Amino acid sequence: MSKINELFNGKIHAINVGIEFFKDDIIKQNANASHLDWKPPGGGKPELINALDRLENVAVAEKIAAANKLAVERIINSQPMLVGFDQAINVVPGMTKTTILHAGPPITWDKMCGAMKGAVTGAIVFEGLAKDIEEAEQVAASGAITFSPCHEHNCVGSMAGVTSASMFMHVVKNKTYGNVAYTNLSEQMAKILRMGANDESVIARLNWMRDVLGPMLRDAMKIAGEIDLRLMLAQALHMGDECHNRNNAGTSLLIQALTPYILETEFTKEQKREVFDFVASSDYFSGPTWMAMCKCALDAAHGIENSTIVTTMARNGVEFGIRVSGMAGNTWFTGPAQKVIGPMFAGYKPEDSGLDIGDSAITETYGIGGFAMAAAPAIVALVGGTVEEAIGFSTTMKEITTAENPNVTIPLLDFSGVPTGIDIRQVIQTGILPIINTAIAHKDAGIGMIGAGITYPPMEAFEKALLAVTETISE
Repeated sequence: MSKINELFNGKIHAINVGIEFFKDDIIKQNANASHLDWKPPGGGKPELINALDRLENVAVAEKIAAANKLAVERIINSQPMLVGFDQAINVVPGMTKTTILHAGPPITWDKMCGAMKGAVTGAIVFEGLAKDIEEAEQVAASGAITFSPCHEHNCVGSMAGVTSASMFMHVVKNKTYGNVAYTNLSEQMAKILRMGANDESVIARLNWMRDVLGPMLRDAMKIAGEIDLRLMLAQALHMGDECHNRNNAGTSLLIQALTPYILETEFTKEQKREVFDFVASSDYFSGPTWMAMCKCALDAAHGIENSTIVTTMARNGVEFGIRVSGMAGNTWFTGPAQKVIGPMFAGYKPEDSGLDIGDSAITETYGIGGFAMAAAPAIVALVGGTVEEAIGFSTTMKEITTAENPNVTIPLLDFSGVPTGIDIRQVIQTGILPIINTAIAHKDAGIGMIGAGITYPPMEAFEKALLAVTETISE
């Protein structure tokens, strides 16, 4: 009997590549079939395939490997320490009384989405630059305000990311490499500026944060000296957080560390109670803290010649931008911001949603958040999906990263390190995009958060980065 006849007389076990429903047809014919989830590199685009080929040249590949090894070592070895709190005008490079920082890549007032415009006008009123929201819109459009991305001032900002001169900031110093990162304080989870809300209750909370919460945290940290955030982050993941949208453990650990020093400050008993009640009102209190920690580690890995490691992922509600280590300075590669898919709060529909927004994807860039969902199965109650999918996200992200971080591990995956060092080559090669879990802001100004879910960057940003990096690396 010929080999062909032997093949068709035996039980068929087919491997299907390409269109998945072919596998289903084979199974209907009483054969076994497995589907291989494969896409042609670069989506089959000739220019991207040529770029990948150039980067696979032995001499070039060795340069990239050495650079990426250094970049990832700097991310992993970074030891970010919380060293203080202070107002942005006092600590943030380039901050002025009329500067407003925002999330994501650069954007002008006329192109901002509703949530960001709502946050900007609220900040202008908070700073006393306008008497009300209507006048603030005129000020924003007048050219009197300098708008700039948080990332270009060593900062990160949740959602709209709007940061103005009087706001209190975390000050996080990299004990290993010396660089400093900043982010503002959590307003917790009510109607809040970072989601685009800007009514009197929002401004009143910002005033209290400026006059009571911020100064109390500042004075407490003057006594505490420093708090090891990487160690605390590792503990939080072992206690069921992924430290982007689930921060139950992290907030408990952070306020536990701060409490003895808060008690030592000169503020009144009533003011201290207000602060503890505020922290207890939401588990998100430590969310910005992890963002600054991740920013501090990733900035240490930025600007390494020939590296293809991603050091920034951020969105402004219109565009999604990435920065790559080998492209020094503020070179952004952008594509359109995507929809966030997930459960909505009661009374809201998907069509009410704004597009993906915020600098919080710095957590996924570091290797936590969506990349560490296997550590936090309870997160699916907020962002949707199943526990099996949450575990799958963490394992799949290893296909587009170059290392695992031994300092931050996931118990459920046998204490393997979180996926670290997103390589733009591997994203283009595999077609796998970084997973991001995030909040959903209303598309219009003045409303706030209406849900949470899962989203991905646009492949376009990685394609542009790959083509640009290829031009900078010689044999």
